[in-house]
Amino acid sequence: MNFDQKIVDAIPTLAWCAQPGGANELLNGRWHDYTGLPVEEGLGWGWKTAIHPDDLGGLTGKWQALLVKGEPGGSEARLRRSDGVYRWFLFQVEPLRDETGQVVQWYGTATDIEDRKRAESLRAAEKRTLEMIADGAGLVDTLDELCRSIEVQAPTTISTILLMGPDGKQLWHAAGPRVPRAWLPAIRPRPIGPRQGCCGAAAFYKRRVIVADVATDPVWSDENRQLALENGISAAWSQPILTKDGEVLGAFALYAREPRTPTDAELELIEGAGHIAQIAIGRQRSQEALRKSEEELRRITDVIPQAINVLAPDGRTLYANRGTLEYTGLGLEDVASADFRQRVFHPDDLERLAAERQLALSGEVPFELELRARRHDGKYRWFLIRYNPFRDEQGRVIRWYATGTDIEERKKEEERIRKENLALRDEIDRSSMFEEIVGSSDPLRAVLSQIAKVAPTDSTVLIAGETGTGKELVARAIHAKSKRAARAFVRVNSAAIPQALIASELFGHEKGAFTGALQRRIGRFESADGGTLFLDEVGELPAETQIALLRVLQEREFERVGSSQPIPVDVRVLAATNRDLKAAVARGSFREDLFYRLNVFPIAVPSLRERADDIPLLVEYLVQRSAKSAGKKIKRIAKTTLDLFKGYSWPGNVRELQNVVERAVILCDGDTLSVDETWFKHDPPRSPIAAESLNGTLADRQREMIEAALRVSKGRVAGPFGAAAKLGIPRQTLDSKISALGIDKSQFKT
Repeated sequence: MNFDQKIVDAIPTLAWCAQPGGANELLNGRWHDYTGLPVEEGLGWGWKTAIHPDDLGGLTGKWQALLVKGEPGGSEARLRRSDGVYRWFLFQVEPLRDETGQVVQWYGTATDIEDRKRAESLRAAEKRTLEMIADGAGLVDTLDELCRSIEVQAPTTISTILLMGPDGKQLWHAAGPRVPRAWLPAIRPRPIGPRQGCCGAAAFYKRRVIVADVATDPVWSDENRQLALENGISAAWSQPILTKDGEVLGAFALYAREPRTPTDAELELIEGAGHIAQIAIGRQRSQEALRKSEEELRRITDVIPQAINVLAPDGRTLYANRGTLEYTGLGLEDVASADFRQRVFHPDDLERLAAERQLALSGEVPFELELRARRHDGKYRWFLIRYNPFRDEQGRVIRWYATGTDIEERKKEEERIRKENLALRDEIDRSSMFEEIVGSSDPLRAVLSQIAKVAPTDSTVLIAGETGTGKELVARAIHAKSKRAARAFVRVNSAAIPQALIASELFGHEKGAFTGALQRRIGRFESADGGTLFLDEVGELPAETQIALLRVLQEREFERVGSSQPIPVDVRVLAATNRDLKAAVARGSFREDLFYRLNVFPIAVPSLRERADDIPLLVEYLVQRSAKSAGKKIKRIAKTTLDLFKGYSWPGNVRELQNVVERAVILCDGDTLSVDETWFKHDPPRSPIAAESLNGTLADRQREMIEAALRVSKGRVAGPFGAAAKLGIPRQTLDSKISALGIDKSQFKT
């Protein structure tokens, strides 16, 4: 045995080796075993004798084309087995080339695909059956086509379908173009019983019946046995056609000309054909019942004061009630026309929702769409169209019912609110510190990773960081990546609102709730309903507002100032602070339960010092933005300037960097940006002992002044008579110093 023969024999399927011109020179043992051809007969072009005559032309034509092109390829054909049975195979070839690229040999394989082809054939038969039903074909024509499809797969048999008669006791021949005419009287009708042939017995037992030899099988009654044999029916196998509930609809049968049992493939065909016939019969019965009920249904829908349309399973409009016709000004003949939807619905909506509607129809579950429908006077109004499927006994959708509800006024109100929200979001966007998070340092990457994880959830987030680090930008990024991104993002700076007004700002107020409340006002929580509320400087909230905020987080409802009516709200809360809230909780100035409600997912924003590697990127970004705003073209940044930027500690973080860059761009006269070193003042080195002594003296003096002011104001910080006013400093500054010095305000209250 030569080397090539060993290679071919080792391939675990039918294989061969051919010369460059296409003639076979080697065939492996599996080929010979399967086809039964002697070795010498399979060589050259002798292999063609094993190919089905109907497939030989296509296979050899494809082979010749591949030989000319020198390309790999494949083709499907039926190959004769040693027992004479043909099975489908996939033939594939691959050229072997030498170092010059010339084809020196061809290697080929043949893979059995009979099961796949049979399954494809059954699927194609089922698809064709459903298409014929949808196109309005009669049941007899549909079942005849099914018989033809089965006989293609089992050409040595004759197929027939018998249907149950009105009395439920007899079967009647309904389909089978090749059934011998002389045999028809025996199956028109066919009684149902244990000795009434394979179909009568299958219907009687409600199971498959196999008659391997009509001449001897007791299932076949003597009165029809001879007639069957005279018409070439020597064996017969039948499958009952049953509903899910076990009701007999009929029987499918295959007749064979010689006594034998069916092959596994034929049994699969019998079962598949019975299933497809059951679909066809069930659909036909459902349509008959539907046609009988539709006339009565039309009378009912015509008196309903709402637009109602009846649709085919594919969405075509079949009927419209009087309400639809009066609104559109169309007639029943227009409803069934192919352009009905184009004439009624706004073209923009049809284009926008075409794919969504088709996908929803294929899902076979109720759905709804909002479209504009043209009135008889040419004006469009918004409608909510609800689609509900109507199913037959087998659960298949045979009709869709669509109802239209006028929602024009609701859409106008939604549009008004949408515009208000857009305006609010635009205002907030314009006031943001900068447009995007810039940087790639590890600390920033950690924050971005946290954003990506928490954004899709509805969890409350507490963002901590120094002033100017971009806490609001983190909040906006969380909102933008959340499922609420299309809704409002509302920002509230708790430190910028007087304490007496913070509750009204957050929750709104009723008319007359307090002096100056001349009309009802919507609060920030209502404005953010469905969206995100960003509470900046949350540590500055007064105690009474902290209680109200805790209620919103716990119960998802609040009350306007001056009202006792609870208002439900769906808002995600993001909070930010530059204070140590844990220390505030320990001092009693911030509620512990509110802290834990806010601190579900903490994010610590790094200072610019902690992500110094991002400074070059930030500088480049801010220079480009400022230069564009100033109408300048800056191409370079001086190295000394970058060194100054990187060497500075940036106590004001990114906000300070932004201000320095903006000033430098304004002063820049050329295309190279530079800054003055004097802008970055560094404190001269001091003696540690002296500094500590001075710090201690200043701290003691500040404590004395603050405690004296608190004593006079009885522990009150804010307001015209508060300690901050007496000291002449902002309330926030005083609160910060009280916190830093560890002063207990409560000891001064009386």
